[in-house]
Amino acid sequence: MTQAPQYTRILIKLSGEALAGDTGYGIDPDTLVEMAEQLQEIHAQGVEIGVVVGGGNIFRARTGTRHAGIERTTADYMGMMASVLNALALQDALEKIGVQTRVLSAIAMHEVAESYIRRRAVRHLEKGRIVIFAAGTGNPYFTTDTAAALRAAEIGAQAIIKATNVDGVYDRDPRKDDQAKLLTRLTYMDALKMGLKVMDATAISLSMENRIPLLVMNLNKPGNLLKAVQGDTVGSTIEADPE
Repeated sequence: MTQAPQYTRILIKLSGEALAGDTGYGIDPDTLVEMAEQLQEIHAQGVEIGVVVGGGNIFRARTGTRHAGIERTTADYMGMMASVLNALALQDALEKIGVQTRVLSAIAMHEVAESYIRRRAVRHLEKGRIVIFAAGTGNPYFTTDTAAALRAAEIGAQAIIKATNVDGVYDRDPRKDDQAKLLTRLTYMDALKMGLKVMDATAISLSMENRIPLLVMNLNKPGNLLKAVQGDTVGSTIEADPE
């Protein structure tokens, strides 16, 4: 018997780097297909899914600002454009396996995506379409992490799933310290005080204000996404203090 999902509407934050696979740059076709299949798996459980994608696999605003001498605002807009490319690639992969989608962009580009309108996004979700949010918030100086927290609040998501290439939140960088400890549960304030890099402070604060739990997990492990949606302990959960 299939376990019923604990969450019926979620927001998944995918980094652009996640789409690059082992190549580190661009879009890896095999990784894209695998990601689409994981989304299809939870969509088949009746879960309404919103996805925010980053663009770091194509252009990183901070790198462009620092090394290429590009002005910060321009670099941020370039990063938003990169996220649109990823959104269209993910849409294509999903629709090839029979999942209906809509790309909603915070920056108007009518030929390739619908403009973001909250009520439109919610209606698409209610109709069973996966909604892919592109171009961040549409404003410079805000990350796609913040865009994920914002869209989650707007659509009434019950959880934000931050899909990464690590198993969750650690007290230290596990790539630098093999004694790093996985933190399976912590509060928003814990995450802010510890200065954890899992999401930026603005995104965590916005999630805390709206009491939306953050689930941080490794997307590279098959089945993790489904387990997280079903309420199993996977990775780390950042939430409010128990009442």
